[in-house]
Amino acid sequence: MRAIFALPLVLASLSLTGCAAAVVGTAGAVGLTSVQEKTMGEALDDATASNEIKAKLLNESGARFGEVDVEVSSGLVLLSGRVNAPEDRTYAEGIAWSSSRTQDVANEIRIEAPGGFMANVSDEIITGRVRARLIGSSSVKSVNFNIETYGGVVYLMGIARDTEELRKAAEEASVVGGVTQVVSYVRVRDEAGQPAAPVSTQTPAPTYQPAPDASYTTEPMPELHGASYDTGSR
Repeated sequence: MRAIFALPLVLASLSLTGCAAAVVGTAGAVGLTSVQEKTMGEALDDATASNEIKAKLLNESGARFGEVDVEVSSGLVLLSGRVNAPEDRTYAEGIAWSSSRTQDVANEIRIEAPGGFMANVSDEIITGRVRARLIGSSSVKSVNFNIETYGGVVYLMGIARDTEELRKAAEEASVVGGVTQVVSYVRVRDEAGQPAAPVSTQTPAPTYQPAPDASYTTEPMPELHGASYDTGSR
């Protein structure tokens, strides 16, 4: 069944490009800038922030945060995956805010027991299939999009050239088998060639700094939400 799309106004202003450095390192992220919409400086900042936040999470506790994924685009940090307790979810967000390059945080972490190897494999397969569809689409510049999948929910991040490309990318993702929902943190370049600033649906949270003892705040923070697409039943 074809997906049914709702296009909230917030869609054009929410953003998040995939941080290629999470997979291929900073050098790889910079190498992609020759074909991506973002600049070399943006790619370097995104790669550095992503690696910094992930390292802090793992140094804090691999058992608690080993299944938390980190993606960064132009200062917007997307956290996805799972943790065991609500306080761990909040703590992970505090760590994300501790980076000097963080401008906003979208916390999509779920409170769940560890998913296990097969659950992670299934999500990776979905990610690969979505990527293949974007590559095969004549309407989408696939290198501008990063894809994160968790529990069948696909998160799209990147900078679209226009709203039609953004819509088409979400549509391509929605028709892949196993996808239950598509959540977009993609933003659109404006007429001057610059990406529109990401807009939170709530009051932006303050920047968090590490405490002297290297602990992180557990104070609840306002959340940023992406534009959601229901894929319907199949």
